[in-house]
Amino acid sequence: MQISPDFLFNVVGFPITNTVIATILTDVVVVVVVVLINKEISLKPKRIQNVVEMIVDYFREITKSIAGEKASFIYTWGVSFFLFILISNLVSQFPGFESIRFHTASSDNDGVPLLRAATSDLNLTLALAVLSVIATHCVSVKYIGVRKYITKFVTFKMFPIFLFVGILEFTNELAKFISFSFRLFGNIFAGERVISTIYGLCSFVLPLPFMALEFMIAFIQAIVFAMLTMAFMHIMTDRSH
Repeated sequence: MQISPDFLFNVVGFPITNTVIATILTDVVVVVVVVLINKEISLKPKRIQNVVEMIVDYFREITKSIAGEKASFIYTWGVSFFLFILISNLVSQFPGFESIRFHTASSDNDGVPLLRAATSDLNLTLALAVLSVIATHCVSVKYIGVRKYITKFVTFKMFPIFLFVGILEFTNELAKFISFSFRLFGNIFAGERVISTIYGLCSFVLPLPFMALEFMIAFIQAIVFAMLTMAFMHIMTDRSH
């Protein structure tokens, strides 16, 4: 498996790769799950509703313990990132996910995988990182105001110490793009490589413990991304910070 996704075809000049197809599939799964849950909502919750309510309540309580009164608008971002990343990671773990082949002009006789884990594409993880950081700063401006937001990075009090601290804060915000995107990409891509190697050695029984490990990693990476987003939003909306 190469680091970059495999090109499949163009749509109105836009290159479609196997990770783009997987992202669309993830979106479809998310929409279907939401529609099914919406139909199942009742005063006497069933299994699906119980699971969803458990996840939402968990994030709400965690966010309350971190952000207090700000939890009402912070936790929705965390839940959204968690569900998308988790579903994207889990969908890619289904047997045969990469078995469907697609033949292109430049591919060999075996073709290329039609599907590949969406989060194993650095383009997607970087896009999620950008969205998380931008959303964090937008929420910060809305909650503490433009003036207080600017002073987090530029201030002439105790010059030049606080100015230097502001530069460090700005550098830290830029570093989030790298830490968010490469952490998620690296873990998922490495997992895909391990599973592919194990399947090449033995496609029966041996891959099972590694698949179980990947399911755990899928959950951990989703919750880490969501929790970090909520923590950074809390920090950036703290007036005393």
